[in-house]
This record gives sequence, structure tokens and C-alpha cells, in this order.
Amino acid sequence: MPLTAKACQAAQPKEKPYKIADGGGMYLEVMPNGSKYWRLKYRWLGKEKRLAFGVFPEVTLAEAREKREEARKLIGKGLDPSENKKQEKRQAVINAQNTFQSVAMEWMEIQKERWTKGYAQKTLRRLEMHIFPCIGNRPISQISPPELLECLRKIEKRGTLEMASRGRELSGQIFRYGIQTGRCERDAAADLRGALKTKKAEHFRTIDEKQIPELLHALSLNNARIFERTRRAVWFSLLTFGRPGEIRQACWSQIDFDDAIWYVHSGLMKMRRNHVVPLSKQALAVLQEQKEETGHIKTDYVFPSQVNPRKCMSDGTVNRAIERLGFGESMVAHGVRALARTTIRERLGFDSEIIEKQLSHKTKNPLGEAYDRTQFLDQRKIMMQEWADYLDSVASEGKIIHGNFGKVS
Repeated sequence: MPLTAKACQAAQPKEKPYKIADGGGMYLEVMPNGSKYWRLKYRWLGKEKRLAFGVFPEVTLAEAREKREEARKLIGKGLDPSENKKQEKRQAVINAQNTFQSVAMEWMEIQKERWTKGYAQKTLRRLEMHIFPCIGNRPISQISPPELLECLRKIEKRGTLEMASRGRELSGQIFRYGIQTGRCERDAAADLRGALKTKKAEHFRTIDEKQIPELLHALSLNNARIFERTRRAVWFSLLTFGRPGEIRQACWSQIDFDDAIWYVHSGLMKMRRNHVVPLSKQALAVLQEQKEETGHIKTDYVFPSQVNPRKCMSDGTVNRAIERLGFGESMVAHGVRALARTTIRERLGFDSEIIEKQLSHKTKNPLGEAYDRTQFLDQRKIMMQEWADYLDSVASEGKIIHGNFGKVS
């Protein structure tokens, strides 16, 4: 006769363990200490086996019967319930070890070899702020596209559309690494293309070529009373159109005055590769004046901080200088690169590939990046000098008086 919940509750311990059958091979085993265990007896490949369903009353009679039916269905499919249970436990352990966060951190360790320290820190912050709180503890193999979308929509609702898009791209790279290492079978981010709101691309603000004379005039007169060190950093940015971070972290050990070359170390570069910047006579003059001012200071930085010379000029210093010059709404330091690219192409007539090489943009050459350090170097030396001469010609036409470093001979 089938068990009842009341009978299970009333069963008392005896000197030896005993069983109360419920049917279908399932029974309640009552132990001398009063513990009551659900068991299922079944035969598999001619051998008698037992499967535990838990302890009464934590596992109720109804729940135990559900487990019995599930086990019988497995047997009917030719599966051993005991082995299936062991596999589920093994999978649970694997899932606990292969959460999205653990796979992401493993992936990041590999990427650090080719990323700058700053970019690695920024990427980790994005994950910690936007992705890990939602799906970090979830097994990467169990994360579905709708679940990831829900996470990204939370970022969207905060108004950071670009961050939501970056989150999808970043998650996709982690999912693909998970696939490569056998931790998941699909990229949940791939199915979300077009599912997020998009924002029109915004380029770094920059002035029009016609405004160059006005900028040079403001920079030369320096009515804004910008520190000379900062003013030279702005000039150097105009003459070399390097990335702001590369300029403010430039070191004297990277400057070769004899060959007129600035060797930008890969650690400062966005793509973690060395870069060569030919220096015009005007750029060398800026550096020489800078060396005269800071030569007595114990620092290797070309543009050290005004407060702590052992550190480089702070991030944003050049941008603040541009604001004080009156161009804050129309230009940022990074915008100098776009200004130089457009003007050199249209006014000086240099080939786009040479300009892109000087900007250290990734080449589309099928031969790859192997020769990036010297490719077009002779042409780039000519281009950089002509660009500096062009700025001087614009300044002289506007009767602008530079410092010694910008004076037209």
C-alpha cells in the first residue's frame, strides 16, 4: 500500500534500519538514529542498484515520487539514473569553475600581452561596472542571448548607448574565447546584432583648416597665460600630431636628436607596437627649448608635471590649454590628428597611405605589420618637414610671431 505523508512522519526508529515501501521500487529507510532516507531500488544491466533521493522531511513524499518518475524515464531511455546524477554533479562543478567572470579574467590575462596597461585597466573597469554584476557568476555555457540582452539594456537605460555597444563587443570576444577553450558552444552576443540602440558616430572635435591661423595666433600671443611647458606641448602636438597620451608620456630616452627621430615605445601605443615619428626642425626646436627649461630637473619625461616632475604632464592638460585659448567648443587635443590628416592630404598632396602610416593606423597591406617601423620613413620625413613649414607659412602670412622654436628663417 502506498505511503502517506502522515505515515512517513509517524515512522519511529528501531534497533535496526528498516524500510517502508511506497511502490515502483521506492521506499523510505528509517535509521536507528531517527533519520529517514528516500531510496530507489532498480536493476541496471542485470545488477541491482540504489539511488538516493534525499532526507525526509526536507524532501517531501510528493517530491520523492517526482524524482522516482524522472529516474524511471531515464531508465526507459536506456540511461542509468545513478550515472546521470554523477554527471550532473560533475557538470555543476564545471559550471561553478567556468563562470562568465572566470573565463573573462582568463581571457584578459592573455590579452594583456598586447594591450597597454591603461587599456587593460579600462577594460576591466567596464566589465566590473556593467557586465559582471549581471552575468559574472553565471556559467558561461548557460547564458542565453535574451539574458545578455537584458544586461545590456540596463546599460542602455542609463543613457550610455556607446557603452552598451562596447559591452556587447567585449562579451562577444569572451564568448568566442569560451568556445575556443571548450567552456561554451555559442556566442550569445552574436545573436544580438541590431538589437541595441545605436548612436551616430562622433569623431574627435577639430577645427577647420581655415581656423589654423587663428589658433596659431592665440597660441603665439599666449594672452591666456598658459605655462610655457604646456604651450610647447601644444606646439609639439601640432607638429607631430601624436596621440595625447604618447606626447605627455614622451621621454628623453626616446628622442634621437642626431637622426631627428622620436621612437615611441610600444607600451604607449594603442596597438602595442613601436612607432617612429620623424621630427621636423621646428619640432626639434620645441624639444631643445623644453630641454633648456627642464634639463636641471631629475626626470626623463619631456613634458613633466608642474607639480611633481617625477610624473608626466597630467591627462587633459593640453585640452584645458586649448579651452583657455578659446577653442574648447570646437577642438580637443586628439582632434589635431584629423586636422593634420585632412590638411596634409588636401594642401600638401601626400598619399593617404603615408599619412595613415604616420598616424600609426593599422595597415590594410596583406603583407601585415612586419615593416611598420620603417615603411615610408623617407617619405614621412619629407612630409613632416613640409607640414611644419606649412604651419610656419600660415603663421608668417598672418604676421604671427612664434617663440624661437617656430620662427621662420
